[in-house]
Amino acid sequence: MTNTGKAVIRGGESDPDSEFDESVLAAVAFNEDRTDDRTLWLRYVTVRADRRGEGLGPRLCDAVAERALARGYDRVRIAVNNPFAYEALYKAGFGFTGRETGIAELVLERPAETSRSRYRDGLDRFRERDLGDDERAFLDGRRNLPGE
Repeated sequence: MTNTGKAVIRGGESDPDSEFDESVLAAVAFNEDRTDDRTLWLRYVTVRADRRGEGLGPRLCDAVAERALARGYDRVRIAVNNPFAYEALYKAGFGFTGRETGIAELVLERPAETSRSRYRDGLDRFRERDLGDDERAFLDGRRNLPGE
């Protein structure tokens, strides 16, 4: 792994005559933090539209984080801008740091505290925003988490 790169999940065969590689199901780009060479940032996570909801994004991010930590990075971070990505990354072991970027993204990292209260803190940050109906419904469904 260099300081920049990408990782993909493939499925099936690619068509050599196609302009696009249809075998790519999910992809994530990553790079070292410009000011801290012990931190790796995950960027631009995407999952093919017809495969969303299958857990491919979190699985890919988990694999990249595991590899990065095994290769000597102290932490892996990602910034998310919606509650769907937030929850998906939480399931992959990333925890909310309490920080936001300048463009209203919540910063998550591994290793991190992944307590229920920390998870809720991030959800509450999204609740303060002007959201679409689907995002609002998603957050409303997480008001009373099991065990609380």
